[in-house]
Amino acid sequence: MKCINCGTDNKLKDRTANQGRCIKCNHPFAFEPTSMSNIKITDPFFAKAIADISANNTLFFTPKQLLYLLDNRQRAKSFSGFRWFVPFIIVSFFTGIPTLFIFPFILSLILVLIFLTSSKSSKLNNKARQANAKRVQILGGIILAGGILFSLIINSFALFVIFVSTGMLSIYLGTRQLGRIGFLTQEFLFSRSQVQDWLNRWQQINGSILKILPSPNQQNTPATVNPDVTAYSFDRLVVCDSTVIAQLLIANNFHFENNCAILSITGYPQSIFDTTMQMLRRNPDLKVYALHDCNPRGIGLVHNLRTSANWFLNSDTVIIDIGLTPRQIIATKRGMFIQSSPESAQAAKQLAIEIRQSLSAEELSWLESGKFVELESFTPQKLIQVLQRGIAGSQNIESNDGGLIFVGDTGNDMYIVESFG
Repeated sequence: MKCINCGTDNKLKDRTANQGRCIKCNHPFAFEPTSMSNIKITDPFFAKAIADISANNTLFFTPKQLLYLLDNRQRAKSFSGFRWFVPFIIVSFFTGIPTLFIFPFILSLILVLIFLTSSKSSKLNNKARQANAKRVQILGGIILAGGILFSLIINSFALFVIFVSTGMLSIYLGTRQLGRIGFLTQEFLFSRSQVQDWLNRWQQINGSILKILPSPNQQNTPATVNPDVTAYSFDRLVVCDSTVIAQLLIANNFHFENNCAILSITGYPQSIFDTTMQMLRRNPDLKVYALHDCNPRGIGLVHNLRTSANWFLNSDTVIIDIGLTPRQIIATKRGMFIQSSPESAQAAKQLAIEIRQSLSAEELSWLESGKFVELESFTPQKLIQVLQRGIAGSQNIESNDGGLIFVGDTGNDMYIVESFG
């Protein structure tokens, strides 16, 4: 393992002999992968994760965003895939003694089952699951080609039918599984408490991580705002369904760089919430952008904005749903980190009738199955890019060239961004 301080490669015996320190600069290692169970974390791996999630220490991020990044990268290494078996089977099929052909055939069937099961595993990421589904297709092709050749050699129609059927079935199952991968759920390989322990250990040795955000701090005391400032307003407002995402955007100066206000549906930041809302209500051309998790609570964000007296009840303010929505997840071709829970399924079935009417049957089915996706599964850079793109695409709503879908009626306009990035 390389030392992140001086770059010296330390073998296990070197680290052990030097009490877990670098043999050259004596810098302590935060992790010892050989003493960890299933999850192997190294100092360079953790350092790169922090650099990537913070865009080289330029963006703030949350601990849970780091959890998602570490989990995705760790699970990508968790399944090597028996790569040497495929060439072995090919050689066995085409150069082996015909009487021993049954051995590679049985081995192929076993591998088909292994790869097919792995392509559905909640412990693998979508890339690994796709690779396993493709291996099922490849094995199906090998069984098909090798089986046809073998059955012709021994002139057996019964074996010809068996091999062709098995090979075609494997190809079909692999192809079908490839089409389902993006909708499969995943589970974390490790917990938030484990990541927090790793963070504590890392900061104890390497110093504080400047760009990691603490828990949002709600201040009940209203802040004093200069009257000259309150005389103005904003043309745009971003409303988040969670305090954490609102804090993330504010910490990364999204409001300054994009000339917009940022609030959460819970009233964060509480110290300036009332003043900000007074300023916003003065602007007849205000556009509101909703940013939320794809879960029953998040899907209800726009409805809350429309029906709450604290927000835009009886207002003709245009609301644009940036996402995340089931429509966007179903339409995307790249997999997201989809989770599921009985609580989410129950909450989906209790959605207000007005919210249910705005969703398609496919979206309702997706939600009622308990599936959900969190915004924190995306990096800060990705969230900022998606939000900026959504705002830019809504500058000229009438032209409808920004990928917006209109869902509403006169005096109650709402638009949904068609794609989440």
